[in-house]
Amino acid sequence: MLKKIAIVAAIILGLGALGAAVLGHFMMKGPDLSRYQALKEPRITARPDQRMLQVEAVGDPNTVGLKAFALLFQTYYRNARTRGPAAPLARWPQPFDTPKDQWVGLYALPVPGTLDKLKEAPAAPGLTVALTTWQYGEVAEILHVGPYAAEAPTIERLMAFIDTSGYVVAGPHEEEYLRGPGLFGKGNPDKYHTIIRYRVEKKTPPPMPR
Repeated sequence: MLKKIAIVAAIILGLGALGAAVLGHFMMKGPDLSRYQALKEPRITARPDQRMLQVEAVGDPNTVGLKAFALLFQTYYRNARTRGPAAPLARWPQPFDTPKDQWVGLYALPVPGTLDKLKEAPAAPGLTVALTTWQYGEVAEILHVGPYAAEAPTIERLMAFIDTSGYVVAGPHEEEYLRGPGLFGKGNPDKYHTIIRYRVEKKTPPPMPR
């Protein structure tokens, strides 16, 4: 488990460095962080399904992440802009020991549920942009404050909380980027705010002895 956690943290670290210029216009300000302080302690909560504008990219996130986020925001502003985007998210559906050049990253922004067709989607070789719905239900989540490279202990805390709460992970690793790199550089990594999230379900009780 610790090895898997370290791999995730390393991937997100590289993604954050590459995505600074793309996410900067949003990440420099971001949402009101005071709303999320209680999430420094892990919790299990119910989360409704969410309509998403999603870009799927295959390959090393350190290489394809910037292109994926660029396409994501470009498509968003051509189709769904209202008051500006919410926090961007990413999911990693494959096992963590998959070779990096085969990683599948799902980069997404929430959109209104009424958006059922893209009017205009820029072409981007090797990337797939689409509207989809992310399934949720019960989720376990925690707020990580600090550099992406230091996420491993936070993920470990969340995993331990899931286990002791009688749940198991039932979905991919997900991150929601509340605040990160700025438009003109990485800013102060100690002030990055990232929600780490997993879909969960109750453990199956062992069969009764006969």
